[in-house]
Amino acid sequence: MSISAHHTRIVKEKALQLGFSYCGIAKAMPLDEDARRLEKWLQQGLHGKMGYMENYFDLRIDPTKLVPGARSVITLLLNYFPTGQQQQASPKIATYAWGKDYHKVIKTKLQQLLFDLQENIGAIAGRGFVDSAPVLERSWATRSGLGWVGKNGNLITKKNGSFFFIATLITDLSLTPDDPFAKDYCGSCTRCIDACPTNAILPNKTIAANQCISYYTIELKDQLLPSEARDKMEGWIFGCDTCQTVCPWNRFSTPNQEPDFAPFSEILNLSTREWMSLTEENFKKIFRDSPLLRAGHKGILRNLQFIRAAD
Repeated sequence: MSISAHHTRIVKEKALQLGFSYCGIAKAMPLDEDARRLEKWLQQGLHGKMGYMENYFDLRIDPTKLVPGARSVITLLLNYFPTGQQQQASPKIATYAWGKDYHKVIKTKLQQLLFDLQENIGAIAGRGFVDSAPVLERSWATRSGLGWVGKNGNLITKKNGSFFFIATLITDLSLTPDDPFAKDYCGSCTRCIDACPTNAILPNKTIAANQCISYYTIELKDQLLPSEARDKMEGWIFGCDTCQTVCPWNRFSTPNQEPDFAPFSEILNLSTREWMSLTEENFKKIFRDSPLLRAGHKGILRNLQFIRAAD
């Protein structure tokens, strides 16, 4: 066994021991085709008011600029498919936000993975990224053989669907890359496109993020939500799972095994009236470790009032 193959085996063993569902490896190189696609998407203004998407363009497309001397991009998937169910009368919250903030959970795992690799392999440099840094995670996941990007813009695995967080570890370690995932198994299916309440899923796997319910309820900081969305929110107050729940591949999803993703009981059970009566102090106390803090008490109230006005 070569040194790179030996190190690759160690990487994958340690990743699975830390609870990651999948681990794939790609050679670190510029993503020229993805760069052109991202540039066009930004020029069309489909990112809305998410100005940060325009920042660090050169870093997004070249891992060696994020981690000097980078040789390998390790992509990791962590299952978040829920173990519970919201009450029918509860305002809807995307399942990724039912438990503790995944950024913190996964960053801890990435730090431990890097530490484990340094202990077992030696002095290596690396940086872990989870969603909040300029990394094209889905592109690397596809290049690492983990799945394909569906029409809804999500990475889909053939065995377990799409309810996964994607994490990236860029390192100067030489590893044996996996074969890229070459086939698209969406075929002629258009369920996600047909089901999207705001018609945010465009042809050619293009997402109009500025029309997405997740954008309206989380990223958009305006005092009022767009009037054209008033009858299309379908009860969502934080994110949206519609395009995932209708995807046939998610019939293979299995409940996650991560204790930190256990649902907050309030998310599963609070009625609209109870949400409305939550003070900011109580909101921060209950959801101090939750992704809901991204919208904040003020944003959640705005979203609640918006869907109530549509009823």
